[in-house]
Amino acid sequence: MDDPKSVDIIYTKVDEAPELASASFLPIIRSFAGAAGLNVATRDISLAGRIIAAFSDRLTDAQKQDDDLAIMGQLVKKPDANVIKLPNISASVPQLVAAVKELQAQGYDIPDYVDNPSTDEERANRAKFDAVKGSAVNPVLREGNSDRRAAKAVKSYAQNHPHSMGTWSADSKTRVLTMGHDDFRSNEVSTIVTAEQAGPAKIELKTDSGNTITLKEGYALKEGSVVDTTFMSVRALQAFLKDAIEKTKADGTLFSLHLKATMMKVSDPILFGHAVRAYLAPVFEKHGDAMAAAGADPNLGLGTMLDRLGSDQAILDEIKAVLNERPPLYMVNSDKGITNLHVPSDVIIDASMPSIIRGGGKGWGPDGKEADTTCVIPDSSYADVYEQAIEDMKANGALNPATAGTVQNIGLMAQKAEEYGSHPTTFEIPEAGTVRLIAANGDELSSHKVEAGDIWRSASTTRAAIEDWIKLAISRQKAEGCEAIFWLNADRAHDAQLLTMVRPALEQAGAADRFQIMAPGAATTATFDTIRQGKTSIAVTGNVLRDYLTDLFPILELGTSAKMLSIVKLMDGGGLFETGAGGSAPKHVQQLVEQNHLRWDSLGEFTALSESLKFLADERNDPKILALAEGAEAATQAILEGELSPGRKVGQNDNRDSHFHFALNWAKALSEQDRSPELAEHFSQVYAALSENRETIERELKEGRGQAVDLGGYYHTDPAKTAKVMRPSATLNEIIG
Repeated sequence: MDDPKSVDIIYTKVDEAPELASASFLPIIRSFAGAAGLNVATRDISLAGRIIAAFSDRLTDAQKQDDDLAIMGQLVKKPDANVIKLPNISASVPQLVAAVKELQAQGYDIPDYVDNPSTDEERANRAKFDAVKGSAVNPVLREGNSDRRAAKAVKSYAQNHPHSMGTWSADSKTRVLTMGHDDFRSNEVSTIVTAEQAGPAKIELKTDSGNTITLKEGYALKEGSVVDTTFMSVRALQAFLKDAIEKTKADGTLFSLHLKATMMKVSDPILFGHAVRAYLAPVFEKHGDAMAAAGADPNLGLGTMLDRLGSDQAILDEIKAVLNERPPLYMVNSDKGITNLHVPSDVIIDASMPSIIRGGGKGWGPDGKEADTTCVIPDSSYADVYEQAIEDMKANGALNPATAGTVQNIGLMAQKAEEYGSHPTTFEIPEAGTVRLIAANGDELSSHKVEAGDIWRSASTTRAAIEDWIKLAISRQKAEGCEAIFWLNADRAHDAQLLTMVRPALEQAGAADRFQIMAPGAATTATFDTIRQGKTSIAVTGNVLRDYLTDLFPILELGTSAKMLSIVKLMDGGGLFETGAGGSAPKHVQQLVEQNHLRWDSLGEFTALSESLKFLADERNDPKILALAEGAEAATQAILEGELSPGRKVGQNDNRDSHFHFALNWAKALSEQDRSPELAEHFSQVYAALSENRETIERELKEGRGQAVDLGGYYHTDPAKTAKVMRPSATLNEIIG
């Protein structure tokens, strides 16, 4: 266990491709940082690590793990916090179940995940699992607001080496379908909590039969917080999905459903299940009871349903027949027959919609060919962002990465701002009635008439987080001197409450004339107009929209969102440096296991590392650390200019090769700097050793490429086996240590 007092930087242990990359890159970071007297420690926030921590009371001493996420939740509230956070899995139920099975096979006494717990023990276990799944990590660590932008070197490289873009035509049939009524957006009620109302609120359902069901007690609401409640009518959702399927069939396009069943871990799996049920309606009407008995839960996706139906060939044949009759599905993997409806976590809106837009409005169909796509986004809160992006492409053609400007983002996310999906205030209504949010003093803050099966949810945003967000926006706009837009809709309940704080704060700071306030749809159109002129725009947004836009624009500008500079200025003074968006890249892991080639690009890790070191150097006024930071920046530039980033295919450079070149160029930059003669002398020797042995190292790194490798697991890999795969050069390891 690392001594907390001796730790300078925390580097998170995560999942899948980023964690495999860490096995190669982290030893390099520790070696170089150690030369300046810095200790880089790790904390395990991976899905497997969170599961083990949750059930450590059942495990042997050798298997037990601390709850590192809880520990880090306290760390990020300290002024000296310095955390480099890599992307982690926001687990859907199928991912959670798979991780549990893997741990059980490795000898861990982890209980099964039970869909419908019936005993006290099962319910207690389920509560632990529910705390692990979904976006369990980000709300705990993000004790500050988000500043995301493309580093200048990354943006320059993208313009000089533009990625491919699909061709858009004005007559493209691709479009967005959304509910627009009886959904979360239209039913939203928002209020600002007064001093008298602050404290532990409760959520209760007064049923039409006269009973009162307490859905939640102790819902902590702070004075000045904006608290929102809303619900989606399942009756309206079902009608919408039926209509969307019919319209897609008439259009002759692919049917694609876009949700976020990871972060929105309660609501969106239910929405996903309704879509699966609607798509296979004839089968459910005929065999619903038998399917339920087999555990074929549509919320878990078509893939799990097919597995659980097993050898019931009659139902399987009818499913196949319905799939052939319905409009063709947008495919995750056409070669393997994995559809949009197979796994709820496979198609995540913030990544899937930009992919379609980048691809000229095309998605892959079951026939392995591209086709126009009907994009089904049930809730209308931000559907118009994608709708307007598509309309802009139809009118003006694809964005040109070589000339496009850039969109930065200042995102409101501190203290769990707007976290609809990541805390237990979302409920599938068991019985028709009225849901009320009742303040600590007894005031009714909201009331909704609901039916059985409706989805009701609440979120709150503290005044402190909002005020910090506004200050960060003003600071960034002043630094950039460019267009800045608050993406807020005065006609939406939540946004209207934010504006009562935004407008006075801008006036007080003398910054009102430097910002525009626009509804998201209009802001989308205005922002595309700006970047098509090669200019910069700052999008100042809430949390969910931050998530969406920091994928949408980077994917169009840079080809990926994993290369974004992502800084969270923690409200208590520390820094959280995220290595970009982009998920954990399961396909990258698959390729490594099958071909010993990891195409994960660590550019996000490179930029986060340099920012973390800059932050620490400034905090301590230490020239050695500043030299490390500047050297890391120079190494990143060398990777880009030398086109040394990983390629997609075996035979090209992969992640491990890029790490060697980063180390080589980092050592070179440190040997040439004059901030620290001591570091210059040390790294002159390191650079000489790396340079002299370059040919040997490159050969050793490439040995075994194209052959299958064993990591000892997927969610919980074996450290020794992983190190053997990810650190194959004995020469490099000896030099680095």
